[in-house]
Parts: sequence; C-alpha cells; structure tokens
Amino acid sequence: MSASLIQTPETTHRVRFQDCDMLGHLNNARYLDYFLNAREEHALQHYALNLGQQAQEQAAGWVITKHHIAYLRPARHAETVRIRTQLIHFDNSNLVVEMQMLREDSLQLKALLWSEMTLVRLPSGTRTEHSSALMELLEQLDVNEVDYEPDGFDERVRELRKHFKSARKGEG
Repeated sequence: MSASLIQTPETTHRVRFQDCDMLGHLNNARYLDYFLNAREEHALQHYALNLGQQAQEQAAGWVITKHHIAYLRPARHAETVRIRTQLIHFDNSNLVVEMQMLREDSLQLKALLWSEMTLVRLPSGTRTEHSSALMELLEQLDVNEVDYEPDGFDERVRELRKHFKSARKGEG
C-alpha cells in the first residue's frame, strides 16, 4: 500500500424513503445496512479489497460476531449523511471496525457502531488467522488514536459527543 493510505475514509449517502419509519426517521435496522455498505465501498475503493472475491479466492471471510450501536440523533428522510469507517483493533483473526454516521457537515454524530468480526474458513465456519500480507495491511489501517477497550463503547460515545459539541461551538 502507498503512503497515502486513508485510514478513515468517508462517503455521503442520502436517506431513502423506503428505509424510514412512519416518523420519517431512518429505521434502526437500516443503520446497519448503511454502515456495512459504506465499509464495503470504502474497502473496495481505498484498499482494493473486494470482500466477496477475497472470500471466494481464499476460502475465508469475516463474519460479524457482535455489534455495539448507539443511536444519538435521527437521520431523516432525504437527508444526506456522512459515514466514516475505521479499523480500531485487530489481532491474528479478529477485527473491530468503528463506523460513525454524521450530519453532512461533519459537526454532529448521529450514530456510532462498533462491529466485531472474526475471520473464518469457508464452508466450515472455523476460526482462521489473517495472512502475513493481510496483517501488514491491517497494521497500516489501524487507527492508533482510538484507544480500543472491549468494554469501552459507552466511553467512546461520550468522547465523540464531547468532541463534536466542541467542534460545533467553534463553528458558531
């Protein structure tokens, strides 16, 4: 990978009518779709990782073992949201990806997701280890500024809310 590797890619997405509840808010279950679709797009565009192709070629793929999600502000129908994704922890067979949904101007956190994943062999579903090449890539992608603790999700939410509140005050 090049020195210009983007550790925290972001994209914008418009909230679709069919993804909303009767109040015009993005349905809670659809947040996961928006987040995971954004991460798949980021992996392909920024790291040349086609996750489906990789799973077929290496007979292994990541499965989600746990989600931690906080819904902080509603994403509304027709609103454009910004989604950032970043790797905050990895080891020989596991990953933790943090995904943030923000207001389009990046000044308000709407939702935060931590997805924990394990690499498994296909079709057996048994845990396997990342290759040396993949470990090198993960080392480059790991965002060291985020102190990952398995039980630290709520603390991370507080930290980010404080950060974005301060950023909004600076804009005002």
